[in-house]
Amino acid sequence: MARLIPAIIQGFLISVFAFAFLIVPQIAPAAERSTAESRKSEMMANWPKSPSESWSITIGGRLYDNWATVQGIDLPKDTHPTYPKGLKRKGGSTWRCKECHGWDYRGDKGAYATGSHFSGIKGVARLSGHPPAKIARAIKRGFHKYDASMLPDYLINKIALFISKGQVHMPDFIDFKTKKAKGNSKEGRGPYQNFCANCHGFDGRTINFKSEKKPEFIGTVARKSPWELLHKVINGHPASQMPALRDFPDVYLKNILSYTQTLPKK
Repeated sequence: MARLIPAIIQGFLISVFAFAFLIVPQIAPAAERSTAESRKSEMMANWPKSPSESWSITIGGRLYDNWATVQGIDLPKDTHPTYPKGLKRKGGSTWRCKECHGWDYRGDKGAYATGSHFSGIKGVARLSGHPPAKIARAIKRGFHKYDASMLPDYLINKIALFISKGQVHMPDFIDFKTKKAKGNSKEGRGPYQNFCANCHGFDGRTINFKSEKKPEFIGTVARKSPWELLHKVINGHPASQMPALRDFPDVYLKNILSYTQTLPKK
């Protein structure tokens, strides 16, 4: 009997550890699902009850910009595991859609064909007009490495809708050789002063995107990265009150962009 006791205890401990091994891995995913569901409820409480397609596309555009900021969470700290090795970009920024595919949606064929943002990855412009469901499936594939705690399906569907129906053909708006907007700056002054100046000021310097030593204003971005500014003019900025001018006629967007290129850089 004395010999059986250690064996019984050993068997009991093995059973306990085996049970714990099976149960503990279930706890983390359950907690993640609970957090994701809570976040979804908070977000959708501020969404329209009957969202238009235009509004949904715009949300997709903001998620394309920075899906983490839209959700009020942080980007992963580590560099994306499938981001090409040996390049300049590191860390959380490599998880953003725009970082690989570009503000102009042309990836390695556009503005990111060279420079510090070069990744050699194809753009999404070629997917414009493709079925959103097909695009959503591609986003969910292993290459992108998004799990449900980062990008749940209902948000992936918004990005897919944007890629399918929300992209603009950037060369119609911007000369890629000179970076000049293809609009009329005089005609853009009115819309800018009536809409954009409420936050950015009439001279575009109310909001400094960088620092006092190295300031960056609307006029700076308009000259340096006009496709970035155009994307934000159309879709707004993540987690901000910036209005999205998606429903404005193209000529208005071109004119506003042209006018911002006349604003002070410093």
